[in-house]
Amino acid sequence: QVQLVESGEGLVQSGGSLRLSCAASGIIFVSLYTMAWYRQAPGKQRELVAQIISGSTTYADSVKGRFTISRDNVKNTVYLQMNSLKPEDTAVYYCKLIRSSSDYWGQGTQVTVSE
Repeated sequence: QVQLVESGEGLVQSGGSLRLSCAASGIIFVSLYTMAWYRQAPGKQRELVAQIISGSTTYADSVKGRFTISRDNVKNTVYLQMNSLKPEDTAVYYCKLIRSSSDYWGQGTQVTVSE
């Protein structure tokens, strides 16, 4: 059974930093698949924040230059380093594993950025 477990939730002040982690289990060759971070703010649709496949990364315009996605293929873990956080980054952040046959989501982790 594939599981994605996020961690790193927190409350930070504007301008602060957080690092989120997403550990995958129950699946082999995780390095072959696209891993992504999404977020959903209250009253808004879930949106793609960043994704990584092999060494290639893409980011939403709103986080470019502030967030960095990376992965450790030995630990089957993907990270999201978030710097220069803004109140508008407040949301529940979800990890996603994407493969041709099916996708998997984590349970979500709350990030709150105060003024």
